Amino acid sequence: MQIVKNASAGTMESSDVYVEIEPADELKVQLESVVQEQFGQAICKVVGEVLAECGVEKANVRVIDRGALECVIRARVETAITRGKGDA
Repeated sequence: MQIVKNASAGTMESSDVYVEIEPADELKVQLESVVQEQFGQAICKVVGEVLAECGVEKANVRVIDRGALECVIRARVETAITRGKGDA
């Protein structure tokens, strides 16, 4: 799947996550999180899993986490991907 336009999902509120995605020549994930030391690797793993499940191989992804649960992270990444591929 190809990301064709910039897109985002989520908010900067507590217990949420804001995800930005844009077209790129390679896959790059940037994470900012209030719980980065404890859960940074787990968050990156979840983001990577969702990108792989959706077939995204090239994109710049910026994740700004405010303590979101895994299900929220997955939903926000999926929504950003859907918007970025032009379906929504």
